[in-house]
This record gives sequence, C-alpha cells and structure tokens, in this order.
Amino acid sequence: MTKIAIWCRHHNDNIIGIGPKIPWHISSDFRRFRRITDGMNIVCGQTTYESFPNRTLPNRKIYVLTFDENYIVSDTKNHFVVNDISQLADMEEPLYICGGASIYKLFMQKMSPEIIVDSCYMGEIASDLDGKPVDITECIEKMNKKYVQISPDYDEDNIITTIRIKKGEFIPQEILKHITFAIINH
Repeated sequence: MTKIAIWCRHHNDNIIGIGPKIPWHISSDFRRFRRITDGMNIVCGQTTYESFPNRTLPNRKIYVLTFDENYIVSDTKNHFVVNDISQLADMEEPLYICGGASIYKLFMQKMSPEIIVDSCYMGEIASDLDGKPVDITECIEKMNKKYVQISPDYDEDNIITTIRIKKGEFIPQEILKHITFAIINH
C-alpha cells in the first residue's frame, strides 16, 4: 500500500484549523482535494469526517480513525470505523491521509507516507473563528528532513502545492501521474 498525506496549511505557522474549522475558504482548494481523492480510499479522524458535507464524500471509501468503538458512520457500505491504525497496514490499495492534525501526526510517526501533497495557503487566516489553533508543525519538520520535493510549485488562488516523496522510496508512477493530473487540471 502506498500512503499519501494530503493537507493544506497556513504558510506562516502550519495551522490547518481553528478549532474544528478551516480558517480560510478557497473553493479551488476543495476542488483540488476532491480531484486528488476521487475514487480513492481515504482515512481521516472523527472531527474531519464530521466536517464533510452530509458526512460523506461521493465515490470514496472512507476509513474513520476513532477511539470510539461504537462510532456510527453515515454510509455503512463505503465508510468504516477503524480503532487502531494497524488495522490499515494490510491494505493493498493506496490510502490518502486527510486529517486532522492528530491523524497526520500518527501516520508520520507510525506509518510514514511515501508521498506528501503539501499545499500552503499564503493568505490571511479568518480572525472571527473561535477555538484553539491546530497546527502540524511536527509533521512539517519531519517532512523537511525526510522528504524531497519532486514537482514544481503549483500556484492557484494563493495556494502553493508541491509533491514530495520520502527519500529512498519507490513510488508507483500511476499514483504520481494521478496526483499531478489532479493538481494541474483545474
């Protein structure tokens, strides 16, 4: 299984959220995320899952990583509760890691992704949100040490996206082609 982390962070401070909310609204960012993950298996935490419109994303299998063994998903045919990251270790298909911060940190520590789609929002964060800033600085520090950028910077609507791979890893070309195509074809 190839693991792909996909995130959008703020350029100054690696913030990905304020409380449970994304502190910017850029339609092209959501569309890019949807293009990259369309038809794929994604894993996310409970809070991220609950932020999806109607608790779903069409045409995807969603694995919800949660401590709650009794958690109920909205689509029992395509969404699955996972209580231990090791349950995902034997998946054969690529797995797209889609947040939140604790999920990114867990994967970066236990099951390092081979690919990171690193999107960096260059604008201002919404100032009217309540909650604690949520950052992935720990993940970015690891990315900067163990990953190499293999793509140019793709700039769309003040978001710069790059593709990075873990040093020394073999990456299936069809996955890289899919990601690149999804990023550049907006």
